[in-house]
Amino acid sequence: MRNWPDSLQSRHRRQEPLGWASCPGLECLGRCIGSWKGGTILGALKLPLFLGDGGAGACGGGGASGLLLLAAERAAGSSGIKPSSQPLIQAGDDEKNQRTITVNPAHMGKAFKVMNELRSKQLLCDVMIVAEDVEIEAHRVVLAACSPYFCAMFTGDMSESKAKKIEIKDVDGQTLSKLIDYIYTAEIEVTEENVQVLLPAASLLQLMDVRQNCCDFLQSQLHPTNCLGIRAFADVHTCTDLLQQANAYAEQHFPEVMLGEEFLSLSLDQVCSLISSDKLTVSSEEKVFEAVISWINYEKETRLEHMAKLMEHVRLPLLPRDYLVQTVEEEALIKNNNTCKDFLIEAMKYHLLPLDQRLLIKNPRTKPRTPVSLPKVMIVVGGQAPKAIRSVECYDFEEDRWDQIAELPSRRCRAGVVFMAGHVYAVGGFNGSLRVRTVDVYDGVKDQWTSIASMQERRSTLGAAVLNDLLYAVGGFDGSTGLASVEAYSYKTNEWFFVAPMNTRRSSVGVGVVEGKLYAVGGYDGASRQCLSTVEQYNPATNEWTYVADMSTRRSGAGVGVLSGQLYATGGHDGPLVRKSVEVYDPGTNTWKQVADMNMCRRNAGVCAVNGLLYVVGGDDGSCNLASVEYYNPVTDKWTLLPTNMSTGRSYAGVAVIHKSL
Repeated sequence: MRNWPDSLQSRHRRQEPLGWASCPGLECLGRCIGSWKGGTILGALKLPLFLGDGGAGACGGGGASGLLLLAAERAAGSSGIKPSSQPLIQAGDDEKNQRTITVNPAHMGKAFKVMNELRSKQLLCDVMIVAEDVEIEAHRVVLAACSPYFCAMFTGDMSESKAKKIEIKDVDGQTLSKLIDYIYTAEIEVTEENVQVLLPAASLLQLMDVRQNCCDFLQSQLHPTNCLGIRAFADVHTCTDLLQQANAYAEQHFPEVMLGEEFLSLSLDQVCSLISSDKLTVSSEEKVFEAVISWINYEKETRLEHMAKLMEHVRLPLLPRDYLVQTVEEEALIKNNNTCKDFLIEAMKYHLLPLDQRLLIKNPRTKPRTPVSLPKVMIVVGGQAPKAIRSVECYDFEEDRWDQIAELPSRRCRAGVVFMAGHVYAVGGFNGSLRVRTVDVYDGVKDQWTSIASMQERRSTLGAAVLNDLLYAVGGFDGSTGLASVEAYSYKTNEWFFVAPMNTRRSSVGVGVVEGKLYAVGGYDGASRQCLSTVEQYNPATNEWTYVADMSTRRSGAGVGVLSGQLYATGGHDGPLVRKSVEVYDPGTNTWKQVADMNMCRRNAGVCAVNGLLYVVGGDDGSCNLASVEYYNPVTDKWTLLPTNMSTGRSYAGVAVIHKSL
């Protein structure tokens, strides 16, 4: 025992009162503050001092509450210990019982770090957890503190509560090791490779934060090619939020989802559930009809009997009459099924009714779908600034903000850019030294570009558009001459093929699609060396090009877009004259009319339509490249400049609109 003053030792052994509060025991001496007649107790005890609260936390003896004040006399010749006449801290009546609580945020982390170090050295471990051939030493109290599964195991009446070695079944050893590491370190890596085993194991051990991290990771990986698989996985493991998110994603990206292997492998009930949803996002009911035919043909012999059940959910009355006659009626699967023929007759009769009578018909097949509207962003691809660049910018309409996204694999300007089947395609163009025939595809979910089959001809300053799930590359310049040729690409086969050529060679041509027809607007004729006012129309049903009404003025490098079923030709140039005028083509009357001029002269600008507005992006004014963007409102016949410019001026950039990745 330390050499305490005799009288102090004897008093503590007898638990006599010290000062105005009881001393709980000898071991608390170093935790009390007091005064000693003739000197400080610090000098006598040579121990650290602490203002204790006299509670059970002060020492093992426990006891009184309030301040513990130790007073003592000199041990030598003293008749006893007397209380101090004054408390160390004087408090006013209104400040009595004040306390200070100190929280050390690093305390828990330090404690767990030490416990993990002890575990790694196999010190104080009292249980071994086994899975497969992996054995893990651990501390029961740590496992129980972090996992309700282990807490129930160690505190209940099960044999495992006393066992030194416990086997965990249905979990592989490496996964269990990662989870026990997490219990000690609060760190874990979730990857594509381990998430499918990590989530169920975390669920078993009731590590709900790890389980949620796995769900968040899977949500971030949603893609048209995997969303149905993730939905099924979430359903099996009762991840309700993830299940809802994956299902909503599949509905919102149905045109791309229906092309994947996961869709073709769905059960009948799963397909019915998906295509019957009012929230299915499709530009036309044609996509739903095509999805049904694809699913049946995937395993035709076993699925043919389900044709009528599936067609019950296809809203045939909402399809165009021409499509009903030319496609649905000619489909062999429809012809050979009486119930399906009845659905077709119902749709035909619907089209024969006056509009007011159609509105009175209420059944699931005449009800328009009401998809959840996804926010959209505008992608501006490559361009000249002043040389060909790789940069790609994304404009968020809701936040009025430009962001840089994944660059093109190589420099590209004067390319054709379109959105098709959930991806952005950059077709042909000029790389700074050569006209190219290569094609790059952008995946907005992965923020990644990949290359696909190249065109058959080199083309820059071409026009590009999508019609009936085919990407058309129209005209352009191959490095020596303007082109009249046109080729089309099928993403289903990854192949390019030629279609009928235009009647006129056209480089710097603008294109657009209206009512199932492809239009080539203006451009430059290399043979006559003139800018063009002529316009041609392509009919895919006949594979023929025919002239329609000329524009009112010659335009090469005009920005062409489609808004509300009409074709807009914006800006462009006629020789050195750069225009800001705009004219609009009405296919119904085969006429052009002038609308309001843009705020700035522009040629070689990108154009897109979003939410009833027509956007014209960048271009050049004849002397410099433009970073500004303006949009046209057909209701007010006015052009307005966006408040925020691109990061750099671009001409010959391609523009597309995609759904914002969630």
